[in-house]
Amino acid sequence: MADEQTTPRPAPDATPQEGAVKNPLVLRPAPQISSAVTTHIIMRDVLVALIPATIAAVAFFGVRAALVIATSVGSCVLFEYLWCRWRNQPNTIGDLSAAVTGLLLAFNVPSTLPLYMVVIGAFVAIIMTKELFGGLGKNFANPAIVGRIFLAVAFPVAMTTFVPANQVLPLGLAPDLVSSATPLSPAAAPATLAELFLGQHAGVLGETSAAALILGMFFLLYRPVITWHIPTAYVGTVAILSLLTGHDVLAQLFSGGLMLGAIYMATDYSTCPATKRGKFVYGVGCGIITCLIRFYGNLNEGVAFSILFMNLLVPYIDQLTPNVPVGGEEIMAERRRMRGGKAHE
Repeated sequence: MADEQTTPRPAPDATPQEGAVKNPLVLRPAPQISSAVTTHIIMRDVLVALIPATIAAVAFFGVRAALVIATSVGSCVLFEYLWCRWRNQPNTIGDLSAAVTGLLLAFNVPSTLPLYMVVIGAFVAIIMTKELFGGLGKNFANPAIVGRIFLAVAFPVAMTTFVPANQVLPLGLAPDLVSSATPLSPAAAPATLAELFLGQHAGVLGETSAAALILGMFFLLYRPVITWHIPTAYVGTVAILSLLTGHDVLAQLFSGGLMLGAIYMATDYSTCPATKRGKFVYGVGCGIITCLIRFYGNLNEGVAFSILFMNLLVPYIDQLTPNVPVGGEEIMAERRRMRGGKAHE
């Protein structure tokens, strides 16, 4: 308006009026701490950490393993791209989360699995578990875990057809060649500690070489992409329960998918607790359920089901194990003192 008066801005070097706040506090929603670490960088580090296990899988199971890995990663990336196009959303394949899901899914299947089943597992992981719930960070469970469990339920024979390590398979798939039991199976011949640690035994692609998985874990801890709480609590719980129940501790630790699950799948940011105490409780729960299934269930392996079950409990774990704010110790102590005083009245 013409008759409106405008207040001139003070010069930059003008002295603020008495009582004025020079640097006012701006209130914003969390997070208040910014970081240069992006989802792309985190997922890139996970892919780098999985390189030794990928090399081991191809070395032990041949070109067929490489074909399964390529199919799984390619399918997951393609499904995410098509979903973003269909929903008119920004393309998210650049954050590499779909590639990580594809690689982890491939590590959860045997080299003999028909490729169309790999594609089905990728669809379940990306579309049904991740995108239908809102995308990265909103999924209720680890997508690769759900993909594996779906394949195990839908195609139990194909998912339990293993071949010994170092047996060359044709690209066209011949699952009726020479099948072999995994070390956790009661029918399996005893494997030496070196065979278990290096991965020279039958199994899915990612649960063979414990050495390669542990090497990747050191890289993730160094970056740091993960913390020690979940892997230590998970593996430690399995070791203690194995010892108490009379099972071979080293065989339980280096067989099956324990190392893969404890290091790379249970530590998924979206589906694990946020606090350190919560992570420890979560890891212990995974270890207990894994041992219950392995020792007393009808399945030889229980890692996937234990992680999925604990994923569902994460919201409750977060509520029961919150971080105490700065100064909160004194406040909580005062509240306990007051409650104690009222109880005596």
